[in-house]
Amino acid sequence: MRALNAWIDHQNRWNNIFRGNTVVYEVQTAVGRKRVAEAIDAALSPEILTCDGELSRTEVNRRYRELTSAARDLIKLDPSVAQFMYEFG
Repeated sequence: MRALNAWIDHQNRWNNIFRGNTVVYEVQTAVGRKRVAEAIDAALSPEILTCDGELSRTEVNRRYRELTSAARDLIKLDPSVAQFMYEFG
């Protein structure tokens, strides 16, 4: 769960900067887990993952490992969310 919690904390910190004191991502509810699954799936798209080809291969690989680890943690927590993630569904 460490990868998933780290990803959620990171995303919520960014949301706090731009949206105020709003927690957008959580895994305590089914709706929250679905939102996290969809966000991870979107982040794994080639355009977002590579910043339209602007990132180095090393950074892309780091991001990919981080996202797939978080996705695996989420699926362990709730296997039904795999349907919302293209790579894992």
